Amino acid sequence: MNSLLGAISKFALAGTVAAGMMISAAHAEDKTVRIGFQKYGTLILVKAQGLLEEKLEPQGYTIEWTEFPAGPQLLEAMNVGAVDFGTTGEAPPIFAQAAGAPLVYVGVEPPAPKAEAILVPEDSPLQTVADLKGKTVGLNKGSNVHYLLVKALEAAGLSYSDVEVAFLTPADGRAAFEKGALDAWVIWEPFLAAAEAATGARQLTDGTDIVENREYYLASRDFVDGDPAAVDAILEAIDEVDDWINENHSEVAEQFAPSVGMPAEILNVAVERRTYGVEPITPEIIAAQQAIADVFFELELIPTAISIADAAKEGES
Repeated sequence: MNSLLGAISKFALAGTVAAGMMISAAHAEDKTVRIGFQKYGTLILVKAQGLLEEKLEPQGYTIEWTEFPAGPQLLEAMNVGAVDFGTTGEAPPIFAQAAGAPLVYVGVEPPAPKAEAILVPEDSPLQTVADLKGKTVGLNKGSNVHYLLVKALEAAGLSYSDVEVAFLTPADGRAAFEKGALDAWVIWEPFLAAAEAATGARQLTDGTDIVENREYYLASRDFVDGDPAAVDAILEAIDEVDDWINENHSEVAEQFAPSVGMPAEILNVAVERRTYGVEPITPEIIAAQQAIADVFFELELIPTAISIADAAKEGES
């Protein structure tokens, strides 16, 4: 009986190993990079120009593109293994890392403090950030503008608890803002320029002298560890497009228009409010992100303290 059980066990083990080898072989043959992108940003143009396909198809990869309404939703998908690479603002990766997402910072764009702002209706009596005390402010939870609100309130002598925060996606936030359900709305480009043009909304402040508002490129840990050359190829494609954007703002707006669904003249405003160019993740960048993470933990916006260095690309922390 023992010999029979031993034979069965060996057979089962052999079958398991064989099945595992077959799955691994199939995965190796079917190399797909799943890119998460938002309605606006460099990745839109990378996608349109087919640069990733040019760079990665020789390595045996196919590219799968998925659009997300904002950074938090994109990183939720990365957390469950549905996205390999994507881009968000400063805050989403902090919330995602606190939730256990296996993400890695692989690149960053230059600061863009003018590319996000706190808006109020054109006829609002509110004139300064200090006037927001006791008011309702809408924003996308866990997005880059979440940190802008925290720091803008602090600069005005208020605390985060001095306002009533309504968590809304950009589309829902715009609708609530136009209906008068919000006293203020904290939003980023290109939704910012679109709201200003359509409603005459005023800025109480943008991020100037308050926050840097950087955009990060993030990848799953499995993707970074499994094929760092592919990650480098993606960043190379992004940097090529960024260089082109910096020299061709008006043409960029025209190319953004169909995918974003906004007039080129509005998008040109959004493009002019930032500069482009992939930069490496340095100790200074990690420290800046750590400062944001520490603030969110102090405010109990994230459940646990995190170390940004733990999510830095290997060799750069």
